[in-house]
Amino acid sequence: MPDPHRTYELRCPVHGFIPFNDWEREIINQPAFQRLRRIRQLAWTDQVYPGAMHTRFEHSFGVMHIATQLFDAIVRRSMPVLESELAFNKTSLDRNKVIVRLTALLHDTGHSPFSHAGEDVFPVDPKTQQHFNHESYSAAIIRHELRDVIENHPANTREFNIKAEEVAALLDKSATDRQRLFWRPLIDGQMDADRMDYLLRDSLHAGVDYGRYDWRRLLNTIQAIKLPAENEFAESGVRIGITEGGIHAAEALVLARYYMFTQVYFHKTRVAYDHHIRQALKAMLPDSCFPPPEENRLKEYLAWDDWRVLGRLADGAGGEHGQRLAKRNHFREVFHTAESPKKRDTDNLAKMRTALGTMLVAEESSTTNAYKLATSDVIVVTEDKLHHVRPLSNYSPVVKNLNKFPIKIVRLYTRSEDATAARAIVASKTRKK
Repeated sequence: MPDPHRTYELRCPVHGFIPFNDWEREIINQPAFQRLRRIRQLAWTDQVYPGAMHTRFEHSFGVMHIATQLFDAIVRRSMPVLESELAFNKTSLDRNKVIVRLTALLHDTGHSPFSHAGEDVFPVDPKTQQHFNHESYSAAIIRHELRDVIENHPANTREFNIKAEEVAALLDKSATDRQRLFWRPLIDGQMDADRMDYLLRDSLHAGVDYGRYDWRRLLNTIQAIKLPAENEFAESGVRIGITEGGIHAAEALVLARYYMFTQVYFHKTRVAYDHHIRQALKAMLPDSCFPPPEENRLKEYLAWDDWRVLGRLADGAGGEHGQRLAKRNHFREVFHTAESPKKRDTDNLAKMRTALGTMLVAEESSTTNAYKLATSDVIVVTEDKLHHVRPLSNYSPVVKNLNKFPIKIVRLYTRSEDATAARAIVASKTRKK
């Protein structure tokens, strides 16, 4: 019989001991969550950084842990604002804290084999004409596969009466409750618990220092901030932000993300392996894509994990790309643009495409915006009596300029057997500038 008062701990290499309760333990023990033990956090990055073998399972605990600490820090520093502006009381805060913890814990249950590398193999959503994302699958899994264990545990029925829909809605942005929406940036924002954990965790396992930042300082400065009537955020109400003492810690978080993308996530060999696994998955899957996130197709989708794909690769599946994965004979980069290409870079790219001709077998674009301004800009409140509220980009020219120059590296690849000849062609065209 479950004991609603019992607590457990998981030992984490990043955060030490992470506590969780019996209700959360029952959710964790479900096959849909245990599957995350068989989903690598960084896909085939271990082919470049051999220690990067960690999984979405441990990351999910870390996100729950950081989200909880952020939640508690905001409540501790901002109770008068939460009460007066959002009508929070102890009961509603306790309930929202549980929803935030569950959303953080379950946010990655929808990941495909090899995490983001498989997302291009998701089917197209007929409503948006865009590929489904892993959050669509996570929300569907919460609503259907995990509904019973979320809603019917004694700890829930006795005290909270939380519905699976409330957890899924906070995750997929369909929540409309004002109190609930206030906590959304802890799940998806410039300083969300997801990126705060993955930067530290990925950096640790990859053996690099790029993802390190002073997260304790952020915990010490985060709070609820009431926006003045006239502000630079084109909105009103209360938002999560930091005091000015946390400016450089927030700046370091932004830069850590930038460095991890440029040095680890967008490493030329990692990008090549992402290409190979996508193509191998298309060769393995019926209709060249995963099942859609529909209730009657979820078990079919959840049957796919890294183990299954690796087994198929070992049996020779996946076509040419499967063979290259199995033999570590990846495509070789022969040309790449600058991180933020200008017109001369794109002109040069077009010239190289033409010069390489049939040797060119893959072109990969690695794109992200390290920092987004407007309504997602981090709010900073001064610590003096004036309590001025301004965006982080006003204080940090580094952060402001990152928004102006998003990363968009384009890489050209050839087969390994053609790489020497292709690089000679690229070199000859480069000399003729």
